[in-house]
Amino acid sequence: MTYELICIGASWGGLHAVGQVLRDIPPEVDQPIVVAQHRYADVLGGALPELLAYRTSRRVVDVDDKTAIERNHVYIAPPDYHLLVERGSFALSIDERVKYARPSIDVLFESAADAYGPAVVGVILTGANEDGAAGLARIKERGGVAVIQDPEGAERRTMPDAAIAATAADAVLPLQDIGKFIYGLCVGAVTKT
Repeated sequence: MTYELICIGASWGGLHAVGQVLRDIPPEVDQPIVVAQHRYADVLGGALPELLAYRTSRRVVDVDDKTAIERNHVYIAPPDYHLLVERGSFALSIDERVKYARPSIDVLFESAADAYGPAVVGVILTGANEDGAAGLARIKERGGVAVIQDPEGAERRTMPDAAIAATAADAVLPLQDIGKFIYGLCVGAVTKT
């Protein structure tokens, strides 16, 4: 299977967790990576792309409406917008918050699953609510891969626990093993269950 998109969702504790996953994915993995991190349009929220850029050699950008999806990029859902995936590009929405969040991980993951079907890898990391569980289940239903951070090592385990309850994960891994697993999927050494 050739994977075309890697989607990562995180909330509480996500800066560290997303940063480590980005750092641990080798440069040979050139699939676009899309991140929905719960954040507000404050100083830290606006600086998220710059903070994550220190962890990866890929270009890290906040998404604008109709941004084209390119390889070797990390795309960040902007604060106070839902990020939707269309085939080849993104769309932004100011629809109602989902589980108190905008950007919503569920919105990102569900739209990615609808646009790319089995070519999506979804990753749920640390977080203090259940956003992302339904979206990861949609990715799995459409034939994609569901990866979840081991709740035991998460800064907040609510989000990984909810994802485990919502779908049959292909992998539940310690944070430090997620990048290697994604490498195996995308380079061909690992197959999904």
